[in-house]
Amino acid sequence: MISIIIPTLNEEKLLERMLQQFTLDLIKKYDLELVVSDGGSKDATLAIARQHAHTVVENTDGVKQTISLGRNIGAQHAKGEIFVFLNADTLIKDVDKFFLRLHEEINVEGVVAVTSSVEVYPQEQRLSDKLYHGFYNWLFYMMNQVGMGMGRGECHIMKREIFAKVGGYAAGIAAGEDYDLFRRLESLGRIKFLKDVVVYESPRRYRKYGYTYVTASWFVNFLAVFFLRRSILSEWKPVR
Repeated sequence: MISIIIPTLNEEKLLERMLQQFTLDLIKKYDLELVVSDGGSKDATLAIARQHAHTVVENTDGVKQTISLGRNIGAQHAKGEIFVFLNADTLIKDVDKFFLRLHEEINVEGVVAVTSSVEVYPQEQRLSDKLYHGFYNWLFYMMNQVGMGMGRGECHIMKREIFAKVGGYAAGIAAGEDYDLFRRLESLGRIKFLKDVVVYESPRRYRKYGYTYVTASWFVNFLAVFFLRRSILSEWKPVR
């Protein structure tokens, strides 16, 4: 079984479309389960999740969660032998190809994790989005080629046993948790970056803050995680 683990927080605008891409036929064909790990939503997120997901985990203690903690909690409730971590705005370009390539690569000897290219929703894509994401997809591919593990948070794939062995996500890291995880994964084996597999994300953060600010925030937190094993930001502010 493959567990699709989705952390959420007030994602009523995009979650339903995200979950509906996994049709009943696809769920049966690839033996999927959908696990939504909610961080304390105040909108219709939980109602939407209950309609479409197999498992919905609620944050009932009122404590603010990082996305890392949300993913870890989702993994604790997942039944699959393979974990696929996606964000609530993530859409897969070609779902059949995604799972076929996943099975091809995740079982290769020495491969401990798989990640993919990321692009902006085609209907909202601008030239700046194409250039920016094209560069970063190439950069992250090269980082993995030279042994510097990296994968955008929109798509992380690994076996349950590897996730447990590496200790999951660092729950206290609010930003840069993707690099922290993949750096630790790299010590266990190879990370496969699938250039030919694409997932789409919403451009909402880039539209609100601009690429310069978003990139600067990423880079500062990347350095903090690299040198200090912690993030500079105490919260990666949600954009809805």
